Amino acid sequence: MTQSTDSLSATGAGPSDPAAVADTADGSSADLPDVADTEEAPAVDVAGLGELLLGTWADVRRTARELAARPELHKVEGLTHTEHRERVFSQLKILVDEGAIKRAFPKELGGEDNHGGNIAGFEELVTADPSLQIKSGVQWGLFGAAVLHLGTAEHHRRWLPDIMDLTVPGAFAMTEIGHGSDVASIATTATYDETTGEFVLNTPFRAAWKEYLGNAAKDGIAAVVFAQLIAKGVNHGVHAFYVPIRDPQTKDCLPGIRSEDDGVKGGLNGIDNGRLAFDHVRVPRTNLLNRYGDVAEDGTYSSPIASPGRRFFTMLGTLVQGRVSLDGAAVAAAKVGLAAAIRYATERRQFNASSDTQEEVLLDYQRHQRRLLPLLASTYAMGFAHEELLAKFDGVFSGAQDTDEDRQDLETLAAALKSLSTWHALDTLQECREACGGAGFMIENRFASLRADLDIYVTFEGDNNVLLQLVAKRLLNDYAKEFRTMNVGALAKFALGQARGMAYKTGLGAVGQFVADSGRAGRSALALRDPDMQQFLLAERVQTMVAQAAQALAGANRLPQSEAAARFNAHQDELIEAARAHGELLQWEAFTAALEKVQDPGTKQVLTWLRDLFGLTLIEKHLAWHLMNGRLSMQRGRTLGEYINRLLAKLRPHALDLVDAFGYTQDHIRATVASGVEAARQAEAAAYYAELRASGAAPVKEKKAGK
Repeated sequence: MTQSTDSLSATGAGPSDPAAVADTADGSSADLPDVADTEEAPAVDVAGLGELLLGTWADVRRTARELAARPELHKVEGLTHTEHRERVFSQLKILVDEGAIKRAFPKELGGEDNHGGNIAGFEELVTADPSLQIKSGVQWGLFGAAVLHLGTAEHHRRWLPDIMDLTVPGAFAMTEIGHGSDVASIATTATYDETTGEFVLNTPFRAAWKEYLGNAAKDGIAAVVFAQLIAKGVNHGVHAFYVPIRDPQTKDCLPGIRSEDDGVKGGLNGIDNGRLAFDHVRVPRTNLLNRYGDVAEDGTYSSPIASPGRRFFTMLGTLVQGRVSLDGAAVAAAKVGLAAAIRYATERRQFNASSDTQEEVLLDYQRHQRRLLPLLASTYAMGFAHEELLAKFDGVFSGAQDTDEDRQDLETLAAALKSLSTWHALDTLQECREACGGAGFMIENRFASLRADLDIYVTFEGDNNVLLQLVAKRLLNDYAKEFRTMNVGALAKFALGQARGMAYKTGLGAVGQFVADSGRAGRSALALRDPDMQQFLLAERVQTMVAQAAQALAGANRLPQSEAAARFNAHQDELIEAARAHGELLQWEAFTAALEKVQDPGTKQVLTWLRDLFGLTLIEKHLAWHLMNGRLSMQRGRTLGEYINRLLAKLRPHALDLVDAFGYTQDHIRATVASGVEAARQAEAAAYYAELRASGAAPVKEKKAGK
């Protein structure tokens, strides 16, 4: 692990022993150490940092950004939703013409088999228009990917070429209005008719309509439809079927297909979302995407995966790329918002607190730093975590690391990171909007528009709370595996924090001892800025929460179903909070791992401060928990806020460099407040008043006139 330049090693306490740093006397704020031991102020190598942020697929990102910078791909504000839809569909054709959609598809079909690069490229489209990013994701990342990953080579040959070149726009018909995220319970059926060798798809009641489907209202010619497969009177669970839904020439719905338009939405109005229903629609038996389950001509069902539950999650797991891309797109949108808001904050002046002749720059105010710089730190952490997620995704889908455990890890990581980053994007864009005052509310500055478009990101590809519940269940399973040999008494001691020095592992790393703390503020700050201490506090919180929940749920699997469900429900909120904490820890660890790749000393120092700001802001956010559970003393808790403020002051001179390193140009940001017009206005005002003062004709202020 990379240590900050002001490691605890100088105090004689080893960084691997967080509890070894004990304060000996009460202290005041004057005891707080500076946040750097270097005499010379560090400087950020913006170009070098930019290369680090581009990550493994740097060339793909550069190419995608060049494409996203083209005006013909940009969102035009003020269009009707009908006009916006037409524009975005035409933009899909540009992506095809530029070869931007080939990366994830097989080489034998003209693709590149570059799964990580495919996601890295597509998520950059959010800077052009989120509707374009999502509609392209529907066409190639959901509809096309379902055929690719759930179908066989014959399906690929029959359908993928037309999907790739947009001859057949398609919908991904999974969600139903009556079940939402509960895909296993969808009501649409696909019943095999042995006499004709066809599946009969049927929507039995209104709540079973497929809903919120991109391309369903207007553009879709076909759909991948998820339905309960019934053969010989047996329901074999959810499977996917390729179903034509419109005549390619007339665009009229085919017999038995019903379609309705969702109309105007809260955002993403360049996508023709709609709903579909099926009235005993027949498709050939071979339209079943049968990689994981097949039906013979006589109706006999077979699958390489015996367990229905495992089969279901394996099928859905192949479609995880949607969550991966949303995670990256959310981070990109947060970067765009921060680049605009921070640049504006370095140019806009307001109130002359320290001078009679010059107003203060907004970002020099501590409160403004508190509003934006922790969000900047979080965005960096989420960007580094996304790069790790992308590498994991590429490893699984390229086959390089494709064990069952690898796929489970990918599913869990994607669920955790997508949830946190999409919420973060909304919070960031809202704070950036407010930090720019009335100007931020103007649609030309994109904050309101981007936030509206990204609002749905927290709900689709899995509602965030449901996804975090998936993460929590994985943490519980890991806990059970680690402790199945321990007795109940030992587990209870651990959960209550009574087994000092005990450590365990749930895929998060080892834990040290409890914090024994009291005394001087200076020593408290030294401890808090040590990375091992930060990791200890973040990991300890996750692991204790998981252990306590596991103890509360012990034996629930032996209860009657209703009682077991009630017990789980009573602890659902705790589990979701543990999953959020798990995601936060993963982000902190990704940031820390990224620091090891930085060679330039100045950049490394500034990024270490930024990492510390991220970690300490998380600890401050959950300070009540750390205090109530004895992980921090009151003294150290009181020190936390003031030390964060010291970090903000140190980071303030580097704020512009840190957002410039994102690598987004004005063609990507496209916010008037970030275009330099504010600096020009301020310069004009300053020149006017300077000339007025020099002329001697400036009016005297009332207070001075009376003297």
